[in-house]
Amino acid sequence: MSRKGRKGGEETPAADDRAPSSAGGAAAAGGAEPAGGTMETAGGGVEDDADDAVFKALANATRRRMLDVLKESPRTTGDLCAHFPGLDRTTVLQHLRVLERAELVIGRKVGRERHLTLAPVPIKRIHDRWIGEYARAAVSLLDDLTRD
Repeated sequence: MSRKGRKGGEETPAADDRAPSSAGGAAAAGGAEPAGGTMETAGGGVEDDADDAVFKALANATRRRMLDVLKESPRTTGDLCAHFPGLDRTTVLQHLRVLERAELVIGRKVGRERHLTLAPVPIKRIHDRWIGEYARAAVSLLDDLTRD
């Protein structure tokens, strides 16, 4: 869910996409908590929660465009904001927070600047889990066709 931003009709993160408040939770207490929480699910537990956070982050076109910008090269927060003139800085930072919670972006403070880097591991995990199996099956089918 999202709503229209103040500038340029771009979408801003909906309330459920925003960073959680500092009240409660293992993260607020200083404990390490994977992106998306630790709720156990029937399909696989904590790993599913991390994948849910990645899918949620990738579901928004603005966040996908932010990842495209970071794929080109690491950027500072200011540089990333400059790539989205239709969005105010607060909106860009809200989207960035969703990407960081999904561990798709890594922020590192250097002096007064924050340097942002794309973290490809969560996307590779999704690829290996969801796309890799289908690709292997497709290659196997093509191999069977060439043998007939």
